[in-house]
Amino acid sequence: MTTKCVDRAASVDRTRRRALASRARVARRVPSRVPRAMRAADARAASAASASASTRIRGDANSRRRATRARATARAAMGDASDVPRVVVPEAYVRFAEALADAAGGTTTKYFRARGVEVEDKKDSSPVTIADQQAEAVMRAMVTREYPTHAIFGEEHGIELGAGGSSEWTWVFDPIDGTKSFITGKPLWGTLIALLHDGEPVLGILDQPVLKERWIGVSGRVSTMNGEPISVKPCESVGDAYMYSTTPLMFEGMNAARYETLARKVKIPMYGCDCYAYGLLAMGFADLVVEADLKPYDYMALVPIVKGAGGYMTDWKGNALRFTADRASLESGEFQGEVIACGDAKVLRAAVATLSKTLF
Repeated sequence: MTTKCVDRAASVDRTRRRALASRARVARRVPSRVPRAMRAADARAASAASASASTRIRGDANSRRRATRARATARAAMGDASDVPRVVVPEAYVRFAEALADAAGGTTTKYFRARGVEVEDKKDSSPVTIADQQAEAVMRAMVTREYPTHAIFGEEHGIELGAGGSSEWTWVFDPIDGTKSFITGKPLWGTLIALLHDGEPVLGILDQPVLKERWIGVSGRVSTMNGEPISVKPCESVGDAYMYSTTPLMFEGMNAARYETLARKVKIPMYGCDCYAYGLLAMGFADLVVEADLKPYDYMALVPIVKGAGGYMTDWKGNALRFTADRASLESGEFQGEVIACGDAKVLRAAVATLSKTLF
């Protein structure tokens, strides 16, 4: 290559490099102006979004606080003075209650829809099976072994105080709530396990082992069904309420007249679910459960579940439900046997007003 050709190539190369450098400088300068404008717009948008989000969060928080205050006020008016738990339930007790449910379910499911299961009639004419008896025996043995100072009260074997006559902590069992459903093959019965502290229900399990559904309520916590949080639903008036009861035959005398008055006011009265109805209410599928002629083992486990889902459970006078393990009070009938469960304070007030009224 001649010297002129080399000089010409070098000149072209220098010109190309200068052009590329110039375009690079322009490219760096031009975008630098656009992002500043965009950044300013983005900052304004971000500030507005932040303010909006902050307002929304404050609004949500205020709504939650108002709802909490309303529930507390309603519960105070109905004899349930506070949402604040009086005692913290040890996590070990919750795990133990689940172990009890597992053990009971392992027993009851062996006999469900099994041919030839013998059914006996108790003194009150209610049926009992070997499944009831064995499941309760299993749970009692577990409590006696793990917590010997705890008292036990079960449907099949009565009251057993803890070592030294203690009843500060009392386990309450109904191994098969809904024995009539059990013996006729309907899977809407359940195992009820409650733990009481000084007479107050602070832990409850409703277990349906055939359907593999388990409700858990613990004082001071949100209730769950199969580990998922659950909540009752609002109901504007008793006239909009779907109401469950196990059977209309459980109401007698004045209670029957009171119940019939309420049944005419609700949207639809329904029957036949035993304890399962309370689980449906806690999940927001029903609005009201009204029952009578119950024993403490029929409902104590359900109280923490319903309350932990944002609902209410009282007796027909609006009083909080309690039970102290005492043979004398049980034998004399001095315990609450009429129960209301509902998801809305307005419905509770209407139900109490109707069910506590003297009609004749």
